[in-house]
Amino acid sequence: MQFQPDIAPINGNLTLSALVALLPLLTIFFTLGVLRWKAHWAGLTALAVAILVAIFAFQMPAGLAVLSATEGAAFGIVPITWIVLCAIWMYELTVESGHFEDLRSTFHAISADPRILAILIAFCFGGLMEALAGFGAPVTITGVMLMSIGYPPLRAAITVLLANTAPVAFGAIATPIITAGNLTHIPYQQVGAYVGHQTPLLAWFVPLLLVLIVDGVRGLKEVWPAALTIGVAFALAQWISSTWLSVELTDIIASLVGLAAGVIMMRFWKPKGTQEAVERLTAMKTKEAEDGYHSTTEVEVKEVQTVTGAKVWMALFPYALVIVIFSVAKLVPAVKNWLASTDVKINWPGMWDGDQALILTNAGAANSSTIYNFQWLSNPGTLLLITGVIVGLVYRMSPSLMARVFGRQVYKLRWTFLTIGSVLALAYVMNLSGQTITVGTWIAGAGAAFAFLSPILGWIGTAVTGSDTSANALFSTLQQTAAQNIGIDPTLLVSANTAGGVVGKMISPQNLAIAATAVGLVGKESDILRKSVWWSLGLLAVLCLLVGLQSTPVLSWMLPVFK
Repeated sequence: MQFQPDIAPINGNLTLSALVALLPLLTIFFTLGVLRWKAHWAGLTALAVAILVAIFAFQMPAGLAVLSATEGAAFGIVPITWIVLCAIWMYELTVESGHFEDLRSTFHAISADPRILAILIAFCFGGLMEALAGFGAPVTITGVMLMSIGYPPLRAAITVLLANTAPVAFGAIATPIITAGNLTHIPYQQVGAYVGHQTPLLAWFVPLLLVLIVDGVRGLKEVWPAALTIGVAFALAQWISSTWLSVELTDIIASLVGLAAGVIMMRFWKPKGTQEAVERLTAMKTKEAEDGYHSTTEVEVKEVQTVTGAKVWMALFPYALVIVIFSVAKLVPAVKNWLASTDVKINWPGMWDGDQALILTNAGAANSSTIYNFQWLSNPGTLLLITGVIVGLVYRMSPSLMARVFGRQVYKLRWTFLTIGSVLALAYVMNLSGQTITVGTWIAGAGAAFAFLSPILGWIGTAVTGSDTSANALFSTLQQTAAQNIGIDPTLLVSANTAGGVVGKMISPQNLAIAATAVGLVGKESDILRKSVWWSLGLLAVLCLLVGLQSTPVLSWMLPVFK
């Protein structure tokens, strides 16, 4: 028996239906932010609420609701947790081999100031990791890197989550933007150019906010020239690349330009108060320990050693190799197409009767989300696995040692896997049952004012799924339809969905779990959320105002023009 979701299943009342559909989201935010539950329990509870809402409010057959959850959980495992696992494993190989210390020393050669290092590592280097891998890899790697230079775990987690905002839209070789373009049939280059006229306005002051988090107003007064220089360089490069060069390479170019700007500036300018900042950071670490934030991640802060050119190259080798492998895999058409050809499309068992889909969209078409794409070779996780094997061999590590390191990571990430699986299961239940489209349609009822609210949809979608790509899959078509109905440029609202998602990622349960795992604070996800949510909401308000004004003559001149 086929199931077709109804936009307003509760007495034909859209508002009441939307409020009920919001219950799973309210559950996960309440249990995490107020009750301070562990992320996996919050995710499982919200999933249970979503299934009950799907069955009793949206009239979805119970079997299909449960099967929707299983498909979402499978998507959470491959590709998402697979990417996280392989990214962490590759990083751990550098630690096990001793070359990570050389990388830390390489950054210290640029600057010994912990505030400058936070920008270079979390923002620039993290942006590069987001460009190449995404899906939690930058948060994982840069979080541990900050701890290795003396950052306390809670502050490190908040710092990397905030830094992992501006690059997200163009992450994983612009996957979120390409997804939006494919679904709406708007050329993704056009969507990317519009996004490139929105997120850079966040990017230029994110480094300033990072310094504010790290060392307060005093630190901001002492290092603002460097923070502003790096932020502006990143923003301009992102703007130029997305508009005229390459949407796919935007974050790679922006991250390298930002890093280069920092390196050049440190040759001619030195920040004040570096030693005092180190002392304040040490005191902060002691205070966090007294408050019960004891990291289980073993990171020893060692004295920085002078490194030779050969050691610098070996330290940077894994990341250079990542750039090469991902560039070939994503940008060489023959390789990209061959990798895609290895994907296995699976009609999810129980959701299909022969060639007939049992779950339809609101419009009555077969819901393509019921086809699970098993990317065993083409997904970034497998590419990171291949990279890690090569790195291990170059570092002269035995296969048995590499396997033991891998096994340790599987055990350490077990609760993260459960959290991610439950959150993606929640997203699939909400999407396939019609809860997501109901909430989106209700918000779109604001009319012309919707332009000011459109980033909120992307924020909600990414906050729930942990993926800007998933948020675009959920809402980009809705944004396009709403724009057409109210007479606003559809590309603007589709891009606004992407831009809104970048500030939602920092509070998603999935990303919170990844950050908590990386810095060794598993079980403290709710505390990280409470510290991060206000930054997320503040940046969201800025984006809402920006997009709203871009829909009017006030700032419409900012948008690119396509013939």
